[in-house]
Amino acid sequence: MKRRVLFVCTANSARSLIAEALLRDMAGDRFEVASAGTEPANPHPMALQVLKEAGISTEGLHSKPLADLQEQYWDYVITLCEKAANECGAVCQPAQQIAWNFADPVPANRHSTFALTLKEIKERIALFALVHQKETGPMPASYDPVAVFKALADDFRLAAFLLIRNQEQLCVCELTEAFDVSQPKVSRHLATLREVGLLATERRGQWIYYSPNPQIPSWLVRVLDETATGNTTLIETPLERLQAMADRPAVQCL
Repeated sequence: MKRRVLFVCTANSARSLIAEALLRDMAGDRFEVASAGTEPANPHPMALQVLKEAGISTEGLHSKPLADLQEQYWDYVITLCEKAANECGAVCQPAQQIAWNFADPVPANRHSTFALTLKEIKERIALFALVHQKETGPMPASYDPVAVFKALADDFRLAAFLLIRNQEQLCVCELTEAFDVSQPKVSRHLATLREVGLLATERRGQWIYYSPNPQIPSWLVRVLDETATGNTTLIETPLERLQAMADRPAVQCL
């Protein structure tokens, strides 16, 4: 059975349409794909142009309001801008929410800007398609060290991964509490860690729990072990906040 993916941005005129066309072209045998906008407009001509120039079909691409699709079942809802991420947290449940953030090419209104946006989204979708294979599909035998270290070269992502590793498994609401940051920021960074293969997920009801991916190769496990052992201060405060969260009588994860 194909898994269903919904791409969302504000206007559904460029970024989400490009993402819809790309995923359908690259992995349409494994995913059923659509896109929508929180404030939909007409497809931008340059978005359609760069897709055609890349040999990607634009047949059937059109802008749609999120309200028309949010009641359907989706396995993944992927937002492509912060505004959409902020507005989609409470809709399309129990879909897994993934937050990407690409600059809107429309204000520049230049062919080169749209072409760059297509290139960047294509790279991200290639990783998504690789990581989110069918459950019976093989995991990659080795991890690209450049992609892995680039993902960990952010102070929040490194600390979040070390905290998840320390606790073995955490959900977004726990990480939001531990680091005192917004849910969209947490989701966005977790998506990056998941895309390079560092995190695995498990659904429990409507909640998604993150844990270190058991497929991480031994060379990378050794690096992560040394990093955690030598940098315990990175997660001291988040650990204290997690403990305080556990001590409260009832905390509702949102």
